[in-house]
Amino acid sequence: MSPLAAQPARRVAVLGGARVPFARSDGPYATASNQEMLTAALDALVERHGLQEPGAVGEFVAGAVLKHSRDFNLARETVLGSALDPRTPAYDIQQACGTGLQAVIAAANKIALGQTESAVAGGADTASDAPLGVNDRLRRILLEARRAKTAGARLKALARIRPGHLVPDIPRNAEPRTGLSMGEHAAVTARAWGITREDQDALAAASHQRLAAAYERGFFQDLVVPFRGLARDQNLRPGSTVEKLAALRPVFGLDAPDPTMTAGNSTPLTDGAATVLLASEEWARARGVEPLAYLTAYETAAVDFAGGDVAGGEDGLLMAPAYAVPRMLERAGLGMGDFDLVEIHEAFASQVLATLAAWEKRGLEPVDRARLNVAGSSLATGHPFAATGARIVATLATLLAERQGPGRGLISVCAAGGQGVTAILERT
Repeated sequence: MSPLAAQPARRVAVLGGARVPFARSDGPYATASNQEMLTAALDALVERHGLQEPGAVGEFVAGAVLKHSRDFNLARETVLGSALDPRTPAYDIQQACGTGLQAVIAAANKIALGQTESAVAGGADTASDAPLGVNDRLRRILLEARRAKTAGARLKALARIRPGHLVPDIPRNAEPRTGLSMGEHAAVTARAWGITREDQDALAAASHQRLAAAYERGFFQDLVVPFRGLARDQNLRPGSTVEKLAALRPVFGLDAPDPTMTAGNSTPLTDGAATVLLASEEWARARGVEPLAYLTAYETAAVDFAGGDVAGGEDGLLMAPAYAVPRMLERAGLGMGDFDLVEIHEAFASQVLATLAAWEKRGLEPVDRARLNVAGSSLATGHPFAATGARIVATLATLLAERQGPGRGLISVCAAGGQGVTAILERT
């Protein structure tokens, strides 16, 4: 056995988080880049935890799903534009909506192995400033012109450009394998699991009400930093009720009778960024910082959403956590009843409810709704794709810490491409 393999894994502490308020697309952050938002979140974390000195952080791991060519080396460029030591290494990571949580896992693994003492993980995404690609037909003509050996050949190629070639290639919210949007996939799953409109609206209303209550009691004081005139998540509707949501028209699943998914029980396109500070116990102790919680387990999974049991609901696009969580709990020797808090990313209310039903089908105990997303989640905050995982980790760790005693929390994040990323946080 190698010396490295013989070393026990160290515990990884979650010490804090910082994010900008999330904004609806084409709103206050319409002209803010991924780097600008991520830098604001990172600077807030640096200031709150005194990370300005050289070598304070061993590494920065972050990513974005919707990236411009200017976002090349996003994490490193963010470090260079921030108050963090410019000698801090950084790299990008991307796993669709699981990006933020996967960044946390990547950073945690190095800390656990003793390869670094501290790290910051996070993510950012802007749906407002989405990249527009060159029309593929125009791109091919331009490449042909570039390869031409003579001026005449270049002119001949360029002469083929027509007005229709100038139409930009706009990013599509659709799975390449199926051509269906995430919402349409979720509608198929909702029908398969018999998820009702009333239950979806109740979950959405609770998300808004709980997020509003968390803001009112000052829960986010150390987690959210004002940015571009926002101090709270713009999508938050404190007065949201089941009755108000019931008045909205369905927007997904319109090809089948009795569609149930509306803009109110689905997550809106959102802009924002979030970061999390992780460290070894030794690093935290040396700085006199009390860990909020410890990251103790994580698991990823994927489903065959293009060719599997999609109509039956088992392999729906957003159902991978239904497989990841049971595997993770079996490995950890835990049951659902061992968790004080459960955080499920609310891409859609129907997806949350289908996941809960699938866990029960696989033999897990029912989740106590009083422990589910107790400070609100994505339906209320919004969902800047790569930022959501970091938001949830920081939120859950803070929730566990304020209990002032031992506790355990579960994280479940579904992602495009039929993937899921899950984790466990504990406070001892």
